[in-house]
Amino acid sequence: MKVKWGVIAAGGIADRRTIPGMMLAGNAELVSVMDINMELAEKIKMKYNAKRAYDNVDSLLADSDIDAVYIASPVIFHKEQAIKAARAKKHILIEKPVAITSTDGKVLLEICRKEGITIAVGFMMRYHVYHQKMKEIVESGRLGKVVTCRCQSAGWYPDMPGNWRQLKSSSGGGALMDMGVHCIDLIQYISRSKAIKVTAFTDTKTFSYDVEDSASVIFEMDNGGYSYIDANFNIPNEATKSRFEIYGTRGSLIAEGTIGQVEGGKLDIVILDESMESNEKMDRVVTTKLSLDVELGNMYTKEIESFSNSILKNSNVEVSVEDALQVQEVVEAAYESSQTGRIVL
Repeated sequence: MKVKWGVIAAGGIADRRTIPGMMLAGNAELVSVMDINMELAEKIKMKYNAKRAYDNVDSLLADSDIDAVYIASPVIFHKEQAIKAARAKKHILIEKPVAITSTDGKVLLEICRKEGITIAVGFMMRYHVYHQKMKEIVESGRLGKVVTCRCQSAGWYPDMPGNWRQLKSSSGGGALMDMGVHCIDLIQYISRSKAIKVTAFTDTKTFSYDVEDSASVIFEMDNGGYSYIDANFNIPNEATKSRFEIYGTRGSLIAEGTIGQVEGGKLDIVILDESMESNEKMDRVVTTKLSLDVELGNMYTKEIESFSNSILKNSNVEVSVEDALQVQEVVEAAYESSQTGRIVL
């Protein structure tokens, strides 16, 4: 049995990543696509052999063949479109952030609950095989207590007049809201700890748009550990290593090249031997460096298959709206800290 899908805003990330991933999913079928540019919608329909193309949300939601929708539109439209989808009894996979503000996201979530709709959020990096391995090791206790996490998400995103991601009114924020959210989500997801105190610096240092192109955030977690993330629109793609590091009292997990849209990179694992001792020079010489035998795949396919399974089996989703809204609240606290110069609780 397959979930039949419609895609709202079928250009952009939907065409580049999510629809190709959907086409590989064994429990999903693309039925209809929608874009306000009808010519583009028709091209995408033909490209993926979908049945129908639309140029407005209402027509797509009236399509009785559709069980679920993927919403990839500019953030400013998320709330309205998701509410319409819920009232049309369509299950929803929505891109991050959920809405322009966490408050709007909570309104959206409450309506989905009332309508009995399954909804999840597009934090697809959770499905990366190396991130799953990191979570497995942390949860096993082999890393000891998590004390420090670091994560970097960066790329080159120059001025593009009219680009919705570079307008705060349509995106809600810049590098932190668009990319840094993945880092916050992964740190909390893998460490099983939530941010409780946040301090940050955000600014537009290189370009001229009205969202930040640079963001650095430090937060204390409820397990007592500290986390640091940086998100940038002003570092060349070729220059960034996209590192994700977790340090515990018994070792480290250092991933490189895993923060992105393609499942790749590497993961170095160091676990101190159970018999390790520190001498007076603090030399720890007994370590175990683990190798991994993993199969890299497609995070978007895994995301679609996971959400489709949640619909078919009426089971919990992997990435809940509640999790995504909590991440967005951390981002909002970071913006407040940057503006006020204070730690935000």
